[in-house]
This record gives sequence, C-alpha cells and structure tokens, in this order.
Amino acid sequence: MSDESEADETGAEEGGADAADAESTYERANEFLRERTYITAREWAIARLCADFRTETGVEMTKIGEHLPELVPFMTDTYSPQAVNQARASFEEKVRTSGATFLYGAMSDFFTAEELDDVMYEATEVAKFLLEVEGVDLSVEAELAAEERVTEVMKEVRQHSAAIRHDEVTCPECGHQFEAGEE
Repeated sequence: MSDESEADETGAEEGGADAADAESTYERANEFLRERTYITAREWAIARLCADFRTETGVEMTKIGEHLPELVPFMTDTYSPQAVNQARASFEEKVRTSGATFLYGAMSDFFTAEELDDVMYEATEVAKFLLEVEGVDLSVEAELAAEERVTEVMKEVRQHSAAIRHDEVTCPECGHQFEAGEE
C-alpha cells in the first residue's frame, strides 16, 4: 500500500483544523516509524488495539473499527472489520518477514557476535520507546524475561547453525566436539 493511500485512510478531511492536525500527527508518527521499522503508523496503532481488544474468542475487529477515531488521535474515520483485519495482517506479515530476515543474518554469520549484540540493543531500544509512547509500563522483570527468551532462541539458532554448517564433528571455530545429530 502506498503512503498516499495510507494517508487517505486516516480519514483526514480537507479544510478542517482537526483533520489537518490529525494528518500532521499521522505523518510525523509515520516518518518516525519508517526510519526505524517496516511498519506504518496505521499498522502500529491497529496492532496495539488488536492486542488490547483480544478476547478468548479472538480480536474485536468491529469494536476497534467503530471506535477508531476515539482511540487513535490521527485516525478520523471509522474502519470496517475487514479494514482492521487487513492492517493487522499487514503488521503481522511485516513482523514475520523482519524476523526471518534477522534470523537469516544471525544464522549465516553475516554479523559478528558483537554486531549482533548491537543490532539487538538498537531493536530493543526502539521497541521500548514505542511501548513507552503507548503508555505501557515495561517492568525490569518483563524486559529481562523478554531478553532471556530472545537469548535462548539465539543460542539455539547458533547451535543449529553450527551443526548445519559443519560436516565434521569438530567445530573449526571453537574446537567443540559434537555428533551430527547432537543439539
């Protein structure tokens, strides 16, 4: 979807001060996100709402769409449940694609351990900032738990990567002995 069509979807009406303010806010948020992530302000806002309005049976797409102008300052029009779902799906697809790209970079040894640490730090700082903007109070314990989950996954990635990359039973980098089926 182009930036122009996304800007149109904010529902900003020409001529109104509130609509102009909403458009300006949308553009600033969108520019900030585009410089640091692959998501748009529209996708970010709707993904946040989908997380907030998740129930045992799913996400309340109709309620989100009907109350969008009340919930998000830069969105001045309501959305159909299908439009909410499309923005949610777009966000999810971008997160999955970004995750695959990140893991490929990590598994292929494109980054050194230090560079990978820097990438993780930058990503963590941007994510924490976005959560702060949303008003989420991320406790130190929650942050450490998330970092631990990522660390565990990355350790597994590294182990599996080493096993796949090396036919011999000794790793040429560290000298570690392992069997072909060992994890």
